[in-house]
Amino acid sequence: MIKLTNANIKESHFTDVNLSDTKFEDVNLKRAVFSDVSLKDSVFDDIDFSNVEISNAKLDGMTIDGVPVQALFAAYQAQNKW
Repeated sequence: MIKLTNANIKESHFTDVNLSDTKFEDVNLKRAVFSDVSLKDSVFDDIDFSNVEISNAKLDGMTIDGVPVQALFAAYQAQNKW
């Protein structure tokens, strides 16, 4: 186990790394890039997603405040006649 407290590892690069069961608290990931990442079964709480871009994402079972994301997209598309 690696434990970092009050550390600056800015501009680090992780490749082929297993971070399952890892806990992040009071972490700054501003301008971070995630590619080919599995966040399956992860929990995000008290997160600032301002200006976040998500593309090519598998959203099966994903919820936001208890609402299934796929239902949100369906409602949006129905309202906006996509």
